[in-house]
Amino acid sequence: MNPFHIAFPVNDLAAAHTFYINVLGCSTGRTSDHWIDFNLYGHQVVAHLAPEEVQASVTNAVDGHSVPVRHFGVVLPWNEWQQLAEKLKGLNIDFIIEPYIRFEGEVGEQATLFIADPSGNALEFKSFKNMDQLFAH
Repeated sequence: MNPFHIAFPVNDLAAAHTFYINVLGCSTGRTSDHWIDFNLYGHQVVAHLAPEEVQASVTNAVDGHSVPVRHFGVVLPWNEWQQLAEKLKGLNIDFIIEPYIRFEGEVGEQATLFIADPSGNALEFKSFKNMDQLFAH
C-alpha cells in the first residue's frame, strides 16, 4: 500500500508537535517556522500554521454518534488499535467518540475511536477483525 499525504491547518505548531509526538508517537520529517511533517504510521501528515483556516467540523449522525465530517486517520491492525485505545485512555485524552466496536459479529466488524488534536482536527483510528472486509458492504 502506498503512503498517503494530507496537509491540515493548526493554530499552534508547538502544541501540534507535542500532540503528534507524545500522544500519537509520530516522528518528524522536514520542518519550518510554518509547517511540520509528521510520520503517522508511515503516512506523511503535515501541520501547517494557518489559524485562520482552523474551524470546527460539521458532524453527521452515524450509529448514534456525531461523527465529524472532516477527519482523517489510519486503519491499524487489531492489536495495534487496542494498544492505541488503551494508551489514549491512560493519557486521559478526551475522545470525540470513545473506542467501540461497530457491526459486531457482522460483515465489516470494526473497532473505531475519534480524537481531536489541539487545533480541533478530528482523527479516526479504526481496525477490522478481517482486513479483507475494509470495503465490504
